[in-house]
Amino acid sequence: MSKLRTAVKVRKTSLKRKESLKNSPQRKRLCQEQMKEESPRIVPVKEIGYHSFKDLTEIHSFRASLLSWYDKSKRELPWRRMAVIESNLNKRAYAVWVSEIMLQQTQVATVINYYNKWMQRWPTLQDLTKATLEEVNEMWSGLGYYSRGRRLHEGARKVLSECKGEMPKSAEELQKLLPGVGRYTASAIASIAFGQVTGVVDGNAVRVLCRSRAIGADSTSSAVTEALWTLANILVDPVRPGDFNQAIMELGATICTPKAPICSDCPVQTHCRAYQQVIKEEEAVSKRLLGNSMSKVSGTPDIEECGSCSLCLPDKKSWVSSLGVMNFPRKPAKKPPRTERTLTCVVTRKRSTGDTEEYFLVQRPNFGLLAGMWEFPSILLEAELTEKKQKHIILDRLTELLGRSVMEANLHHLGEVVHIFSHIHQTYQVYSNSFSDAAINTVKQEETECPSFRWVTKAEFHQSAVSTAMKKVFSLFSQSCMNEKLPDKGNKRERDSEPNGKERKGRKHTAPKDSGRRQLSMDSFFKPAVKEPL
Repeated sequence: MSKLRTAVKVRKTSLKRKESLKNSPQRKRLCQEQMKEESPRIVPVKEIGYHSFKDLTEIHSFRASLLSWYDKSKRELPWRRMAVIESNLNKRAYAVWVSEIMLQQTQVATVINYYNKWMQRWPTLQDLTKATLEEVNEMWSGLGYYSRGRRLHEGARKVLSECKGEMPKSAEELQKLLPGVGRYTASAIASIAFGQVTGVVDGNAVRVLCRSRAIGADSTSSAVTEALWTLANILVDPVRPGDFNQAIMELGATICTPKAPICSDCPVQTHCRAYQQVIKEEEAVSKRLLGNSMSKVSGTPDIEECGSCSLCLPDKKSWVSSLGVMNFPRKPAKKPPRTERTLTCVVTRKRSTGDTEEYFLVQRPNFGLLAGMWEFPSILLEAELTEKKQKHIILDRLTELLGRSVMEANLHHLGEVVHIFSHIHQTYQVYSNSFSDAAINTVKQEETECPSFRWVTKAEFHQSAVSTAMKKVFSLFSQSCMNEKLPDKGNKRERDSEPNGKERKGRKHTAPKDSGRRQLSMDSFFKPAVKEPL
């Protein structure tokens, strides 16, 4: 509770300081000095003309509007709180780094719980270096894109060995040293943790910038990417670079969303060229309906300041009126994920009657998809096979892993599980095999090329570094076990009778005493009840 009070106090102090700075003579002098210093930075923007900002006055207005909105409306998130209350730059940079890695391709709501648990277990970079990769994978389980956790662990050890535990302080050094840290992540850490004046371009920033400057070309192309980075570096506030970068991402996440953007609440609406184009089109349609203009009105609003350039929409036909500002940004059609089919088998055992059921897991290789994660024995299929052939493949694999022959009679097909990875549409054909005896001698690993394996309980399974796909497989297995325990649905008369033909004992259903009386009228319900004599 004391930490929360401290955070609130620090936050209030910070807001007061920002407000006083904004209205102070020092701020005005600083703005004038900034305009002189930033004048050279406006020169390269002429290359993108209409899709940039006309002058520094407009840039400063954009900054002020966005930061004012951010100070009042931003979400309270644990990593933002850490960036405010943590005075140690190294700890602050580590906290920002962890959050940025977790947030890659993952929603904020999902990340919060993982982030809090991670920081509670490994609050500093030095603490993370002492963890094993197995522990990191267990903590990351369910968050997806598992290579991120491995690279974070690897990067922490690299900082400790090559930088004596001190985080690099510039975006260039961060990108060069840390595995899995690209241009965006490096810029985010450098600006938020160390105050480096550098912009950021993530998915949210791309959307805000493309709409505000009407950039309609493929947003993944190298030309557009460089134009967006140029804009981001021009726009970033030199006094509050970290806050500005978080503000533009916050705007994209909460207001300027991919679908159903809330333009009426946008703090930079007056600077948005996409919104201006929508208004122009609405005005043109209104005039046409009123008969005050030519009967033919172009389907695309005129862009008076720009002709056809490499950043514009491909052609006038590309504009879809119903989309409005959602005409920007444009992305190429996603390449469909490749389809794969995998056999997997849930192998269980009980050492003796009454013992807890255990599950057999094998470890994946330390490279490629789901590197180092644990899974049920699985085999990737290269072609469609009949169930009989699938069983033979599984039996051979289990015999190899368990060091004993496996009876086909114990192998049962449970169904299939579908899981979508970022680039793979995976279908698991799920089987089960159970052993009721204790004589299951797994092969000694040093004598074979088999992967690492272990037996785990149900609780240990959920604590292990297993993928979401394997959790789905386990759910199918559990559901199948529950269905087997349910009584067979038969004739109700048969279910209610014992095998000898006698009805089961239980409460008898008898007719009420007054069943011979006629049905009561509605009025009788409102009459006072008559007390029967004792």
